[in-house]
Amino acid sequence: LYGLPEKVKFCSSCVISNQRPNSVVEFKNTDNKKKGIKLENNLCEACKYSLIKEKINWKEREEQLLSTLSKYKSKKGYDCVVPGSGGKDSAYTAHVLKYKYGMNPLTVTWAPHLYTEIGVQNFMNWMHVGGLDNILYTPNGKLHREMTKNAFHNLLHPFQPFIVGQRIIGPAMARRFGVKLVMYGENQAEYGNAIEENTNPIMNMDFFSSDDLSEMKFGGISVSEYLDKGYSVDDFAPYVAPKKEEIISSGIEVHYLGYYVKWDPQECYYYAADNTGFQANPVRTEGTYSKYSSIDDK
Repeated sequence: LYGLPEKVKFCSSCVISNQRPNSVVEFKNTDNKKKGIKLENNLCEACKYSLIKEKINWKEREEQLLSTLSKYKSKKGYDCVVPGSGGKDSAYTAHVLKYKYGMNPLTVTWAPHLYTEIGVQNFMNWMHVGGLDNILYTPNGKLHREMTKNAFHNLLHPFQPFIVGQRIIGPAMARRFGVKLVMYGENQAEYGNAIEENTNPIMNMDFFSSDDLSEMKFGGISVSEYLDKGYSVDDFAPYVAPKKEEIISSGIEVHYLGYYVKWDPQECYYYAADNTGFQANPVRTEGTYSKYSSIDDK
């Protein structure tokens, strides 16, 4: 179903199944067909990478991080953008960049469809307890609602319009503020995408750039079809991915902090709880063993 393997298999280490879809470029997603995570010798890519991480020289990686940050550090104003919601990962990323590595990050948030009570509290704590600046970007609710409805009906994937905005908001805000470095937390390959993706600290530009608005799809529907319904091109401004040449000419790079430091979701949780007031849910997130994953929205 939807491009996933017919035969269900489970990882012998973490018991995740090959029915977990890999990440794709969402604004080119028209049928929601995605490959399931790869299992080889009964091990998923995420568990294989966790073994590889034990052999990585993390001191050397941190030196690479320091070199990268020194390249972008500014004497005044913001010198990096950290997209996020105030969840444990973005809270950890922004706080360590500011208070351990001496950067001055601007955190930017793409508003969720519907907030959860705990999500709002963690978002507010991110700034007020964590001591960070933030810009919250809330798109046109009428258009976003229709996109979400179409994504559910056509793709069984109501989260798609949110993911599009979440990917684009970082580079877009970096361009607006003249910032050259965007730092996300972990690479999606930490959780099962191809291991090779973890060998590069820089995010694939296909996730947040497009050379033609007409090529972008929202809920499996082209922009032109939305325009026929009475929406304007200006309504799509928050969703328009920058062109690759614009990003390159602006000197913007999008990095993963998880390439430079040994990423551990549990440790991110402890750090965020201690330093930014992050709170876990009282109950476990469906399909997980934890109480701190995917609790920002509903």
